[in-house]
Amino acid sequence: MLGLAVGAVLWPMTAAAGEVTSLPQFSDVRPSDWAYQALVDLVTRYGCVAGEPDGRWAGGRNLSRFEAAALLGACLDRVTEQTDALRRLLEDFQGELALVRGRLGALDLRIGSFEAQRFSPTTKVNGLATFVVGSNAFSGRNRPLVAQARSLEGGTTFNYDLRLTFDTSFSGKDLLRTQLRAGNFADSAFGNGAGLNQLEVAFEEGCGNGRDCGDVVSIYRLYYQVPLNDTITLSLGGRVRQDDMLAMWPSVYPSETILDVFTYTGAPGTYNTNLGAGAGLWWKQNGWSLSAEYIAYNGDISLGSDQAGETGTLQLGYVGRGGGWGAALAYNYSNGLPGGVYPGSATPLAALDTAADPDLEAFGLDGTTNSIGLAAYWQPARSGWIPSVSAGWGLNSINPGRGVSGFDRLTSQSWSAGLQWNNALVKGNTAGMAFGQPTFLTSCGHSCERLLGPGQKNPRDGLFAWEWWYRFQLSDAMSVTPALFYLSNPLGQINSVIGERAGISNPSFNNLGVLVKTSFRF
Repeated sequence: MLGLAVGAVLWPMTAAAGEVTSLPQFSDVRPSDWAYQALVDLVTRYGCVAGEPDGRWAGGRNLSRFEAAALLGACLDRVTEQTDALRRLLEDFQGELALVRGRLGALDLRIGSFEAQRFSPTTKVNGLATFVVGSNAFSGRNRPLVAQARSLEGGTTFNYDLRLTFDTSFSGKDLLRTQLRAGNFADSAFGNGAGLNQLEVAFEEGCGNGRDCGDVVSIYRLYYQVPLNDTITLSLGGRVRQDDMLAMWPSVYPSETILDVFTYTGAPGTYNTNLGAGAGLWWKQNGWSLSAEYIAYNGDISLGSDQAGETGTLQLGYVGRGGGWGAALAYNYSNGLPGGVYPGSATPLAALDTAADPDLEAFGLDGTTNSIGLAAYWQPARSGWIPSVSAGWGLNSINPGRGVSGFDRLTSQSWSAGLQWNNALVKGNTAGMAFGQPTFLTSCGHSCERLLGPGQKNPRDGLFAWEWWYRFQLSDAMSVTPALFYLSNPLGQINSVIGERAGISNPSFNNLGVLVKTSFRF
């Protein structure tokens, strides 16, 4: 379309070659002109260009009513062309647009429903429910002990463990974690009083006075973490565990926990996972980390006393680039934690179990333990036949309680190694096995005769433990894990003491366990 007016030329953007078709082609138009943006909009939005025949815009010249009418008419024709084209497009895609509008409406409804029903804008909730069906078998020459174990722990049991974790962040960088837990493992063959065949998932809340209460929900974790700067993080809480406040965990085994003893990186005295009231700091930079923390198991009753059940931990760690390997050296001081370990990770003698030998009471709850642990791991860059390897070793020095005479310092050790294959046989499935020696007494000096009998100089408390498992990952939320474990001498030297008292030469006592573990994540 060509619009003519007195002294002015009007044309759309589709003008012929040689004509002025864009604003920069006018010799007298500059970006500094006050109307420049309006002229740009006129050209880019509607394709209207108007100027003098000599290539000037002549923006300072007066415009007659005829010229204004011609310019307006040309641009309106151009807008009408664009509107007609848009109308035809709307008609052609009417069905598709209706479908999009319907989907947007449904999405709005879902968003509105989510906002109305969500738990909290600052909190994420995760759940883990675990079912365990399994049984123990016992064998050996120590027939009285085998018969007793079969009667107490030889039946098939079905137990559960349930955890609900609420993670809240107020700034996007901090973390307030609240975890609720319930279970019914106290009387199970794999429960928290079973000894070395205790499972990591075995939980049942205590009711006080040494009693357990199945199916009771309790506060299992309650702590807060906040970064103080780019390298230092503060943790504190009324129910916080040792591993919650470590900058790195020096093991990648296991991704599917079975025996509790294989979850301490081979050093249950150092990494004893004490749980209670505590606080800690960690520093991380360039792969290096340093962690320092304090926990009191009975912190609600007393802090810094013999009854506190306290531990203090220092750890120096390093993680290689990409996380393919890591190592840590740690020290732990325990006061009021017998032997520095929990019964599910040690022989009765190493855990100072007074039920096994009343003379161990002389060490008392005010005895102290100094432990060191060394652990490391390596994992391949790609999953295949080469497994990840995690290994660790621990040494514990146990001192009698204050005012106790006639006893020497006790020493115990432990070690373990774990192998894990990701995407084993089938993508998504995982296989693993571990072996080692749970914490066992290695020396007791002059205390040996009082603990083990006349003429005893060196303890024979050692044993070996193995576990094998394969996890079928049925979906992102569900897995089934059959597992098998073996303990060569779960009571350590107490087995020999009981057997010799019964007149049995070379008594032996073994434990074989079989179970199926089903996990649901939600």
